[in-house]
Amino acid sequence: MQQQEITRGLQELSEVLTRITDAELMKAFLSDLLTERERSELAGRWELLKRLHAGQTQRSIAEALGMSLCKITRGSRELKKPHSAVLRVVENWRHGT
Repeated sequence: MQQQEITRGLQELSEVLTRITDAELMKAFLSDLLTERERSELAGRWELLKRLHAGQTQRSIAEALGMSLCKITRGSRELKKPHSAVLRVVENWRHGT
């Protein structure tokens, strides 16, 4: 896939996802769309972001989740970026918004 197609596809998918307001429909959609491995990867990344945001150390997360420090470091960097979308989403989730 070319970058332009990827960009367009992500834009369309973002629009589709923002229209889904039912959590069960979203879960079913993601389960149908993603392979078992992709679902596991996505759920693991979400868990590591929550744990980083809560203040757990990278090493403790790596041990608990069986993940590489490289992957956890990437999540940590994303949370520290100015205007981080990842940080905004995690904070919104923590506050129930």
